[in-house]
Amino acid sequence: MVSPASIDDLISDEQLTETLCELVDTPSPTGEEAELARKICARLERYGVGSEVQSLNAGQANALGRIEGEGDRSLLLYAPLDTVTSNSADEDLPWAGPELRDDMRVHAYVRDGHIFGLGAHNPKGHAACIIETVRVLKQSGVDLAGDLFVGFGAGGMPTHSRAGMPADTGHGVGCAALVKSLPKMDGAIIAKSGTSVTWEEVGFLWFEVTVAGKHNYVGARHLMPYDNAIANAAKLIVKLEDWFEDYAARHASGFCRPQGTVSHMSAGWERMPAFTPECAKFLIDLRFTPEQAPADVEREFAEALAQFSAELGLETSYRCTQTINASQTPPTDPVVATAISVWEELHGRPHEPFTVMSGATDANILRGLGIPTARIGLAKARLPDVDFALGMNCVAISELRQLTKFLTLSTLNYLGGRTDG
Repeated sequence: MVSPASIDDLISDEQLTETLCELVDTPSPTGEEAELARKICARLERYGVGSEVQSLNAGQANALGRIEGEGDRSLLLYAPLDTVTSNSADEDLPWAGPELRDDMRVHAYVRDGHIFGLGAHNPKGHAACIIETVRVLKQSGVDLAGDLFVGFGAGGMPTHSRAGMPADTGHGVGCAALVKSLPKMDGAIIAKSGTSVTWEEVGFLWFEVTVAGKHNYVGARHLMPYDNAIANAAKLIVKLEDWFEDYAARHASGFCRPQGTVSHMSAGWERMPAFTPECAKFLIDLRFTPEQAPADVEREFAEALAQFSAELGLETSYRCTQTINASQTPPTDPVVATAISVWEELHGRPHEPFTVMSGATDANILRGLGIPTARIGLAKARLPDVDFALGMNCVAISELRQLTKFLTLSTLNYLGGRTDG
């Protein structure tokens, strides 16, 4: 077996930097990942790994690589490809901020031991670590006692399709297609944010809430019944935001503390501020744990909505627009047990799980398709003033090295292998 010290010698900061910079410099907003998939496959081929570009539609594709082993066990290392924002000021602003900062652009740069650029941490830093794990394994000369697959999926973000894109380009569409093209995997490790090993994740329900009002004109506000749907929605949103806090506390379990949020609102004519609309609509993302059933979560939300609407004297309705199920893998499963063992070996102490998670990833797709899955990833950059965007768009090179080492050791420990001589 290859030793941890020899793995350290094979991991290259220069190679990690080169690989990640190529990924960052290749745009891959949801629905447009095909070019990046092709570049990943080309790099895998240069590393001596057979690869395949799996086309989903004209703009979307997965990348898949395989190192064949001699045993029966199989492992999938997986990361998604698409970025949260698009690199387009017209599309991203002002919602992502007042301007596209340098770290929010498709242009990688290195400074003070960190790599910056759109998706440099999530998801592209994770993808780079998997790619470099393959290179390390090939250069180590080890013969794996099982098949290693490396998958990079399009459409991993929790999003409906962007304007002008085909339908169904998000919500794990690439992951589902990739897994269905493979033989049944014995286990998977998904590389996503978080430095502890986790084996369960929240799911989510998306709701569209409609709040009634009266179409009116500012010049007639004092002359006829006035009922502003926007003001009504605002009152309701304040109550729901407080309810989300209570909901999260009541349903916290295991690793999960499921959150809710109001994330988008639409009402009225942007070209005519003089007129109030007949209704206002807003969107909610409500997370739930593996201990909760989606039907029960929807029922609880509907009861809260009805209660608050009655208290405020509002006419409201809602519809559910998306459901992604929560998932978990038994911690005794070999892939989770292996990951925990490697974590403890690298850290020199008992594993310390992160227990307030509310993020959902393609791990739910993997587990839903019957693959036991462990999750681990990169730490957020320890820099001043790290907001959400910078947390996604900046990664320490030392963290890339650490995750690559973890993935390499986990692969060797899970699949087994030997070197000649």
